[in-house]
Amino acid sequence: MTDVERLFRTYNTALVRYLTRRLGDRDWAEEVAQETFVRALRQETITNERAWLFQVATNLVRDEARKDARRRRHLAILTEQERDTVVEPETSLERAQESALARKAIDALAERDRLALLMREEGLDYPEIAEALSLSLGSVGTTLSRARRRLVESYESLQKERELREKNAAS
Repeated sequence: MTDVERLFRTYNTALVRYLTRRLGDRDWAEEVAQETFVRALRQETITNERAWLFQVATNLVRDEARKDARRRRHLAILTEQERDTVVEPETSLERAQESALARKAIDALAERDRLALLMREEGLDYPEIAEALSLSLGSVGTTLSRARRRLVESYESLQKERELREKNAAS
């Protein structure tokens, strides 16, 4: 087994999951993960494998975001149209609304905060997050703490807005 095969077997699932959360699109996440492993083929040495893979994947997402902004808007419109036409049971609808609210709250975070939270969720330790995001090791805890606080604040604010809209619509 080659080093790249070992890297793929070891990190692909976590990397795709991270990218799916980051991008909101599993197919796109798999494409970016594949490109990350292609770049690993070209790399002679990798000091910290997991941090390197997540850093390269994050950079690829930034690069691709410029090219694919139009595609993402189109997908969002299609998804919204699909939700409007599909009648879901109340619990599924509530779950979908909560999920959309959580996604909006995550998207409202500053990019570094969002990435740090998603990487930590995938099990990266502080040194790996520091390396992947070019942070000092000492600032990772502060970044994560701030990100969690801002996520809660954003989510609660969005919840209040939704409740107010529902109340106004019922009146």
